[in-house]
Amino acid sequence: MVALTAIIVVAALVGLWLMSTYNRLVRLKNLNAEGWSGIDVQLKRRFDLIPNLVESVKGYASHEKETFQRVTEARSMINNAGDDPEARMKAENALSGALRSLFAVAENYPELKANENFMHLQNELSSIENEIQMSRRYYNGTARNLNTAIQTFPAVLVARHFGFREALYFEAEEEAKAIPKIKF
Repeated sequence: MVALTAIIVVAALVGLWLMSTYNRLVRLKNLNAEGWSGIDVQLKRRFDLIPNLVESVKGYASHEKETFQRVTEARSMINNAGDDPEARMKAENALSGALRSLFAVAENYPELKANENFMHLQNELSSIENEIQMSRRYYNGTARNLNTAIQTFPAVLVARHFGFREALYFEAEEEAKAIPKIKF
């Protein structure tokens, strides 16, 4: 009778541990999804602002077709990426690089930099970029917490059994980090 009670107690403790570990992993996964959602909101705001920004610059620098084409292609990549976070991150990094080039072009046109509409769009984009940066930090923090929980023993056993996957970090690619070259 004592042995049966001990087995029941051990089974109950293992069951509680499994339930607790599973629930913790689900909570971390949901926080990570929330973090991605926060990034997505800011990226959509930036995506919607870009056509107005490009049109403002086009009026002053119509011969900079290569730069405009890079911005347009990067926006198209975002549309094609859909809900795949890895493809979306790559497309967003390409867009960041293209926007840097666009602003480098704008530096060559003092009358554009003095344009009130352009300045408003540039300030709005700067604000959105700051929001994206904060959202990326939050997302990457949730990705770190989820990945740590999934990779540590003994939780890794539960994570593997229930199909939990590591989250990708949202990092800028080298191209997006590069300083644009300005040709005079």
